[in-house]
Amino acid sequence: MGDTLEFSDIFQEVKGCWNDGRLRFSKQTVVYKSNKTGKVDSIPVPDLSLAQWRRVCLGHGIKLATSNGHIYKYDGFKDTDFEKISAFFKANYKVELTEKDMCVKGWNWGTAKFSGPLLSFDINDSPAFEIPLASVSQCATGKNEVTVEFHQNDDAEVSLMEVRFYVPPNAADDGTDPVEVFSQNVLSRADVIQATGDAVCIFKELQCLTPRGRYDIRIYPTFLHLHGKTFDYKIPYTTVLRLFLLPHKDQRQMFFVISLDPPIKQGQTRYHFLILLFSKDEDVNLTLNMSEEEVERRFEGKLNKNMSGSLYEMVSRVMKALVNRKITVPGNFQGHSGAQCITCSYKASSGLLYPLERGFIYVHKPPVHLRFEEISCVNFARGTTTTRSFDFEIETKQGNQYTFSSIEREEYGKLFDFVNAKKLSIKNRGLREDMKKKDGYSDSDEDEHDAYLERMKEEGKIREEGDDDSEGDESDESFNPGEEEDDVKKVKDAGAPKRPMSAYMLWLNASRERIRSENPGISITEISKKAGEMWKQIDKSSKEVCHCLGEQNGPKFTLPYVGVFLQLRHFWHTLPANKQFKSKYSK
Repeated sequence: MGDTLEFSDIFQEVKGCWNDGRLRFSKQTVVYKSNKTGKVDSIPVPDLSLAQWRRVCLGHGIKLATSNGHIYKYDGFKDTDFEKISAFFKANYKVELTEKDMCVKGWNWGTAKFSGPLLSFDINDSPAFEIPLASVSQCATGKNEVTVEFHQNDDAEVSLMEVRFYVPPNAADDGTDPVEVFSQNVLSRADVIQATGDAVCIFKELQCLTPRGRYDIRIYPTFLHLHGKTFDYKIPYTTVLRLFLLPHKDQRQMFFVISLDPPIKQGQTRYHFLILLFSKDEDVNLTLNMSEEEVERRFEGKLNKNMSGSLYEMVSRVMKALVNRKITVPGNFQGHSGAQCITCSYKASSGLLYPLERGFIYVHKPPVHLRFEEISCVNFARGTTTTRSFDFEIETKQGNQYTFSSIEREEYGKLFDFVNAKKLSIKNRGLREDMKKKDGYSDSDEDEHDAYLERMKEEGKIREEGDDDSEGDESDESFNPGEEEDDVKKVKDAGAPKRPMSAYMLWLNASRERIRSENPGISITEISKKAGEMWKQIDKSSKEVCHCLGEQNGPKFTLPYVGVFLQLRHFWHTLPANKQFKSKYSK
């Protein structure tokens, strides 16, 4: 057995929704990476205290518990994976993988046990179901009843709103109410934000682009509080995925972007990103509402009690220390103007596209973040309105497409080199490399040479020559391989006979007067309608005769002779079966 054991298509339940990802067991850590958000769970092996193999809805699953109280559950394993994982645990870990059966009796009474961040409902010492207390949004009490409400996930098709527990009215030995004890156990671990105590620091009147407005930001130890004139938002640090610090193209402003999952909500609007805009010239003196000893103990030198500097530096520094996540900044990319971003449009708004070391981010309306690992291919497309710009299209592995349009053509070379260096799949590589060789996106402002137009003209000439050659081959029956082919284009003869009329038109010309006489006062459109109905009733053999006569006689054929030919045809079929006679006059 190797040093690692890896599984794909492993699912993790996040507030009622299954997110797929990859799980890897190594001698040092257990790592799970979500394919949807890119979030990584890293569990050090020495911290493992429990490992259980259980039968779940998606086949089989693993429940891992750590010594510091965290619990991780991963589903989607096959029945045959148990032997491999169990052997790996015995060889490399101090914890053995044990099998645990779930209770499937369907009883609705049992024992509620609080184990770290989980509420387990057990029946005869076997768990019937488990509730992650981090998914609880509120806990209300009544007479002998506790109601537990849950956070909702927009990605889940069906959401569980609440669960009610009936607590028998048996007073505990110390006289406490069992309902209140149950409620306090839930609230102590639930994700219920309560603004208790003083804020670590406060930033006044910060400009926020999404959600739009000016907000006072109060920094608490466990959450971020945005207080505006109309709305208030409380953002737990556990929902922060990534932090970005991006310079504006004018070099005078800075974007500070906070990626959130799950997003903050306002009515039916969801904000997956919190975007703050700062001026580089704005400075601030900041004093933390903590003692120096507490600051040193809590932040380990990342922050000081008294700090001064640019406002965006102070905000980003404090957020980095509290959220404990790295700040992503633009890499080595530089556009035509020397900026680290590209001006473009997405949907109906203009914004800035930042090529990062591991993805792209667009600000600001609507903000979009795309990681390289979720990108299937990219495409460089000609702009629809002008040749002075082009579109940059990104297709993801989930089938979504993002089009960033109206990019100046001077940016093409820099962006193409960046995409090529990151080894992203380019959908139309041959065409774009040909455009680059022909200097289709040169730095000149004069639009004298258009590589795309030249290429289309060349392809059109090739198609025309191919069509002419094929027509010449079909019409020239005396072509000899030893002779040179005549490449002169054929000139259409103006005196050549026209294409013969169809069988229906021949019949209509002969029958029009009869239809008009049989239906006095009929209009031209009604004549055509009546003729169509009559033509449908004619048998197939008569239609074939009209068709053959039309082809033999061409435009000079007149239909009064149709009746004569029909009589001849009838006479021909009544002749004796003399094959020699018929073969002689069949033509």
